[in-house]
Amino acid sequence: MVTRYDRLKEIQRLHPERDFLKIYRLTVTYEFPWDVTRALELALYRTYAVPSIGRLLDETAELTERSQKRYDDTALLLDTVVEHGFDTDEGRTAVRRINQMHRSYAISNDDMRYVLCTFVVTPKRWLDDFGWRRLCCHEMAAFAAYYRTLGARMGIKDIPETYEDFERTLDAYEDKHFGWDEGARQVSDATLALMGSWYPAPLAPVVRGASLALLDDSLIKAFRYRRPGPVARGLTRGALRMRARAVRLLPPRRKPHYARQNPEIKGYPDGYEIAGLGTFPTPGVRGCPVPGHRPSQTPAE
Repeated sequence: MVTRYDRLKEIQRLHPERDFLKIYRLTVTYEFPWDVTRALELALYRTYAVPSIGRLLDETAELTERSQKRYDDTALLLDTVVEHGFDTDEGRTAVRRINQMHRSYAISNDDMRYVLCTFVVTPKRWLDDFGWRRLCCHEMAAFAAYYRTLGARMGIKDIPETYEDFERTLDAYEDKHFGWDEGARQVSDATLALMGSWYPAPLAPVVRGASLALLDDSLIKAFRYRRPGPVARGLTRGALRMRARAVRLLPPRRKPHYARQNPEIKGYPDGYEIAGLGTFPTPGVRGCPVPGHRPSQTPAE
């Protein structure tokens, strides 16, 4: 019988560089599937506060006019690599699709590297606050190795090495680049509306308020939202910490839970083909491609 901390003990017996995929998969699909989903949502949301990123997302209209599809496709493409690995047909197809989409736009290496950093740092910070336990050093090293590998296959240059390097890079980039952009605010509003749409209509304002209560002051300032009061923040964060204490007392998960199983994924009730996920930028369609389009190249795998 598997007890609550047995998988942590298994993770600590593995090598964080050699076995990074196994460690990452155990952590995100057995130990923290709900938490990591929320953390990765927040990671992508943070990127809107960099005006060059938020503005581009507004210009493509993917997150303002096709919010659910964009959410589904992003989650499913990233999840495919987690489930199948980098060196499988499924994993290669998912990375190829990600690269084909990104290479249709003039995205700087610095912005791409920053987005990669959010995937490493935000889950750790979320779990520090709201997880039923914190990540161990093996998990932090495995997260860094996993996203170094993904970043390399996306052709990103100057990728940080350690978790601490990812964290320093993220903090420095946000300090320098977070700021107001009208298009980014529209993307933010659309994302909050999408999250509210997952629940019965009377709960949508509650979900929006709780989501805003989880944002740090740098995000509130960048998007020019009214700062949530201490009661709203206290209730929201307190509820998440109560959930963590309850989860700690539950028996451990017996089967992995992948993002494709999440109820928030709504766009593919009859299944999907990995090669058909995402966008296929077409000249003449709003924002596809935006000015600065680069011709497609053979994507890194």
